[in-house]
Amino acid sequence: MDYPPKIRALLEKAKAAQGDSLRVKARGETYEGVLMPHTSFSGEDILTIKLGSGYNLGIAAEDVEAVDVTARPAPRKAARTLPPAAKDRPTIAVLGTGGTIASYVDYRTGAVHPAVTAEELVFSVPELLDVANIRAKVVYSIYSEDMKPENWQRLAREAAAELNAGASGVLIPHGTDTLHFTTAALSFMLRDLTGPVVVVGSQRSSDRPSSDAASNLLCGVRVATADLGEVVGVMHAETSDSFDWIHRGTKVRKMHSSRRDAFRAMNATPLGTVRPEGPVELTEPVQPRSKGPVKVDDRLDLDVALVHFYPGMTPAVLENCLRGAHGIVLAGTGLGHTAHDLIPAIHRATRDGVPVVMTTQTLQGRVSLRVYDTGRDLIRAGVISGEDMLPEVAYVKLMWMLGHTREPADVAKAMAANVAGEINPRIGLDEFSE
Repeated sequence: MDYPPKIRALLEKAKAAQGDSLRVKARGETYEGVLMPHTSFSGEDILTIKLGSGYNLGIAAEDVEAVDVTARPAPRKAARTLPPAAKDRPTIAVLGTGGTIASYVDYRTGAVHPAVTAEELVFSVPELLDVANIRAKVVYSIYSEDMKPENWQRLAREAAAELNAGASGVLIPHGTDTLHFTTAALSFMLRDLTGPVVVVGSQRSSDRPSSDAASNLLCGVRVATADLGEVVGVMHAETSDSFDWIHRGTKVRKMHSSRRDAFRAMNATPLGTVRPEGPVELTEPVQPRSKGPVKVDDRLDLDVALVHFYPGMTPAVLENCLRGAHGIVLAGTGLGHTAHDLIPAIHRATRDGVPVVMTTQTLQGRVSLRVYDTGRDLIRAGVISGEDMLPEVAYVKLMWMLGHTREPADVAKAMAANVAGEINPRIGLDEFSE
């Protein structure tokens, strides 16, 4: 994006261009840094430079007294290529999807860019090559909120193809906002895994000193070499870079908008821990690597809704959500309740062959429909208990189940079956995350 007129005039006078190192004098103070590009998020008439500390500084044009260029960037080097495979290291396939973790700092300009090639993705953290041979491709370069079920399906096929082609494991850098949807989908779609499928994210972009991208990628590639035949999420366990948790793909959830330790195992304990320098320590029973080949079962019914009950929700609102849906997951209150005046609409849906699965918006704990009259009324209305599944996991599972059968009795039986560790038959106090 072009610089606004006042900023452009200052830069033209100094013969400065994006990526140049500048000395800026403003209000009697002198600042040195790299000239950053102007974006739609930049304030109008604000000159932005990246300081040596890694932080960006915005200076109002009206405060600028002088701008001098102190250095110009060296010409961009030719793109690097991945080194040949070393015989003494396992090979990990990296499938890029975009998101914060797939960005890298261009030290020529100081700007952050999405990694759009396999080489950029790997060389953003070159230490990965000390752990394993890497073969990488960018499958998508999108925000995680733009991920769709068809993206999950392609990722499942790509992961299976890599494992069946000899990869020891698969690492998927992914945006954090919908990471737990993807891990759940891959958990249901992939069978007989010959190695782990590890999904990692980053809460802080790589241009920030507090970035968790490199640490999570290093931890993720180590887990990808472990004796594990499951889909897992690997993210910071603490706000520091000490270690990461290894979470089962159907039990992990983002629980904070920005903290580095935002991801938690819900109604379960993490499968283990890993440090950037190693080792991988698995502390819970896990599915080991299978002999393969890896199979993909990616049939989905996309006409499924996930609806959050709230006080004041009217039957008309719920009926609108049900219209055209082949199934619906409700996030109810407490043990799995909705207002009584919604129950007739739910009953009409189940009578018409539309499965309604009840989960709890408390996230922790289990749905129990036999404790109160409301729950018993919901049972009579044909509601299926979601047990201790997260609403998002139940949503993905129902899509997957309806991709195989629309027979109500079969759907109810299948939703009650523990397919990929999504149902914990017993929840102890240790599984209550703070």
